[in-house]
Amino acid sequence: MEVNCETIKHLASLSDFAISEEQTETLTKNLQDIIKYISELDSLDTEGVEPTYQVFEMENVWRDDEILPQDASREELLAMTKEEKDNQIKVPKVL
Repeated sequence: MEVNCETIKHLASLSDFAISEEQTETLTKNLQDIIKYISELDSLDTEGVEPTYQVFEMENVWRDDEILPQDASREELLAMTKEEKDNQIKVPKVL
């Protein structure tokens, strides 16, 4: 991948960033160095190495869904709303 001043200016334009000519040159040099460094990884022999998908031993904690008894009935809750329709609480549109 080639990064040049035009690439940086294009990305700045897309991002609506105002950058100076000096900043453009600095960013170009920095990105070229980063890409060169990362491309060195292509020369590593990774044959037989398992991909690392997760660094920490983590797993989802699941619980059973259970309906617990409530202090108020549906009718009592609907009676407290400003507006209800078809036995449901009516709320304003969000979008």
